[in-house]
Amino acid sequence: MTHPIPLDLPPVRGTLTPNRPLADLTWLRVGGPADWLFQPADEADLCDFLAALDPAVAVFPMGVGSNLIVRDGGLRAVVIRLGRGFNAISCDGGTVTAGAAALDAHVARRAAEAGLDLTFLRTIPGSIGGAVRMNAGCYGSYVADHLISVRCVTRTGEVVELPAVDLKLAYRQSQLPEGWVVVSATFRAQAADPAALEARMTDQIAKRDASQPTKDRSAGSTFRNPVGHSSTGRADDSHELKAWKVIDDAGMRGFTLGGAQMSPMHSNFLINIGGASAADLEDLGEEVRKRVFQQSGITLEWEIMRVGQRNA
Repeated sequence: MTHPIPLDLPPVRGTLTPNRPLADLTWLRVGGPADWLFQPADEADLCDFLAALDPAVAVFPMGVGSNLIVRDGGLRAVVIRLGRGFNAISCDGGTVTAGAAALDAHVARRAAEAGLDLTFLRTIPGSIGGAVRMNAGCYGSYVADHLISVRCVTRTGEVVELPAVDLKLAYRQSQLPEGWVVVSATFRAQAADPAALEARMTDQIAKRDASQPTKDRSAGSTFRNPVGHSSTGRADDSHELKAWKVIDDAGMRGFTLGGAQMSPMHSNFLINIGGASAADLEDLGEEVRKRVFQQSGITLEWEIMRVGQRNA
């Protein structure tokens, strides 16, 4: 079989792996191979590679795969996955700068130790790059509320500092140009007592573990809330138009298809109960969307990103 992407890729100091299966790099543990997986050594390595890479070759920046279904046929692209060279976290006055590969939870904890409140990140699965791209949020707070700027490498290998306003952050979305890679982000954070922040995060974790299937293979929330905002956690928060509620009303809590299931514990969590294919998961999600529309006239929008090709 001829390789769809040229084999003479630019030299790198990091790691370039051909035909790399991606299933083990996603939380749902499904998906076919990427034509190439590139793990750059550092920012300069990433810049040099993208500058020399044929502009016709697609690139796909991938975080820790917490919010992703890679289809069974894999990805015809160079997947770029940032690692240790991109996970530094620093606190300076009222700002926190974090590498794109830093885990959201680690950033929340490091900020809290410095007396800075980014506690909303504590229970969000994934890394900072993905959080920026998705304008992640919970408890009524979003990346957009705190983001000052992002540092990106463009598809042509240039480093650009973008103010947050240029990303046009909205509910679970941003407008980042195709092929650009977020390498770090700077946030503003309110000063607070470290012990109080730690106590709040402990409480958040306990609430999450009591209501979400954190022990199962999931990708976080499957669908966006129809009302277009995160749960606040407050007693007066309305649950009438939450994704889980309309899925429940359509009778899809616990529904299974192959190795995929809508979690009995939280019906907006799509889980791999064992041996699921990417097609099982995506097809179950589409069945949920169909049943919800039939029941309530609401069209649920995917929150999980789905990429790649389906097998014939």
